[in-house]
Amino acid sequence: MIQAPELTGVMMSNLFWLTEEQMERLKPFFPRSHGKPRVDDRRVLSGIVFINRNDLRWCDAPREYGSPKALHNRWKRWVDMGVFARIMEGLAFEGGEEKVVMIDATYLKTHRTASSLRAEKGGPTTSAAA
Repeated sequence: MIQAPELTGVMMSNLFWLTEEQMERLKPFFPRSHGKPRVDDRRVLSGIVFINRNDLRWCDAPREYGSPKALHNRWKRWVDMGVFARIMEGLAFEGGEEKVVMIDATYLKTHRTASSLRAEKGGPTTSAAA
């Protein structure tokens, strides 16, 4: 996987941590806190990135990121509010130069009978037809 240097965080003991510079770029997109202060944004967002990057379950989050429930709740709440979509749009808009990025997430599963679709035994083959 190729990553731009400005998008990579800090890896310490196999954990991912967003840098202070990255957090400063993200802060304008965060929703305002109403009343009770939020759990540390850097810790929680780094945990969310770690979970998604490594395709883990929330319950498998390392304890350095805090409670798995807090990670999941923040992720779910911010997804529902469109915060992550605004972050992506905002960061893409800041980039200046327009680029087209395509992601292929194709997943194909062959049906168990697909092997029977080849040429029948005893029938004409490509070498005999030529």
